[in-house]
Amino acid sequence: MKHWILSVAVVGLALQPCISQNEQKPLQVASLSTVLSDLATQVGGDTIEVTPIVKAGMDPHGFEPTVRDVKTMTDAQIVLASGLGFEPYLAKIKGSLGAATELLVVGDAVKPLIVSPSDHQCDDHSHDHGHAGEPAADPHWWHSVSNMKTATNVVRDALIKANPPYRALYEANAKAYQSRLDALAKWIRLEVSRIPRKERILVTSHAALGYFAKDYAFVIRPVQGVSTTDQPSSKQVRALIDTIQAEKVKAIFAENIENPKILSEITRETGARLGGTLYADGLGQSEATTYEAMMRHNVSTIVTALQ
Repeated sequence: MKHWILSVAVVGLALQPCISQNEQKPLQVASLSTVLSDLATQVGGDTIEVTPIVKAGMDPHGFEPTVRDVKTMTDAQIVLASGLGFEPYLAKIKGSLGAATELLVVGDAVKPLIVSPSDHQCDDHSHDHGHAGEPAADPHWWHSVSNMKTATNVVRDALIKANPPYRALYEANAKAYQSRLDALAKWIRLEVSRIPRKERILVTSHAALGYFAKDYAFVIRPVQGVSTTDQPSSKQVRALIDTIQAEKVKAIFAENIENPKILSEITRETGARLGGTLYADGLGQSEATTYEAMMRHNVSTIVTALQ
C-alpha cells in the first residue's frame, strides 16, 4: 500500500511542472481591430497575449496584411476581426489559417445598420463589403455601446472554449466590463441630453458614426462614405456646404487618421468651426487608448462643440 501511495505521489510530482508550465503560458490572440484588442485584454487579462495586427493610428480601411502578419495569425489560437465587410481580405486569411486557429468575426453577432447611398453625401463608391450604389452594412458597429456588450459575450465564450480552466475568470471579467459599459452608456445619454435635438448634426470626415447617431438621435452629414477611401466630388462638397449653411451647423469634426484639408475648406466656406478630432475607425495613441476612453473623448468633444 505504501509503495502504491509513493508511486502516485511520484507521478503527481512528475506531472505538476507540465501543468504549471501550461497554465503560465498565455493564450495567443491576434487582432485585426484596436477595439477588439482592448476588449480581449479586458476579458482575458494576464491569461492571454494579444498581438495587434492593426495598430492604433493606422487606417484599417486601407490595411492589407503582410506575409508576416499572416504568419502571426497562423501562430495564434484566436484571430479577432470586426466583420461586416470591414476587413475585405478575411476570406483569403481564412484559407491560410490552420485548424487550430479560430477566426472569430465578432461583428457577425450584432444586428447591422444598413446604409444606402442616400444616407450619406458621398455615394460614388461603397466600401468593399458592398457594391457601388447598393445598400450595405455599416461595419463600424462598436460605436453602439450595446453592440460592445454583445461583443463582450462573444469574446468571453471564445476564450472559455480555448482556455476552459479560466472559465470563472473570464465570466467575472466580462460581467465587470459590461457593468462599466452600462455606466458608460448612462453617462453618454446624460451628456448628449445637453444638446438640443435639432442641433444634433454631426459633420464628419466619413460616415463612421451611424450606430452612435442611431442610439442618440444624431443626423450624420459626412464628407466621405462609410470608407475613408471614398473620395467626394467637388459637386458633393458643394452640396454639403449648402446643407451646413442651411442647417446652421455650429461645428464640424475631423478624424485622427484623416487629413482635415477638405474640412478646413468647408469651415472657410460655411463659417462653422472645427469642433475637434474624433476617433472613428479605432483607438488612438494618447487620450483614446481604450474603448471607454475613446467613447468618452468623442462624446466630450461633440458635446463641447455643439451645445
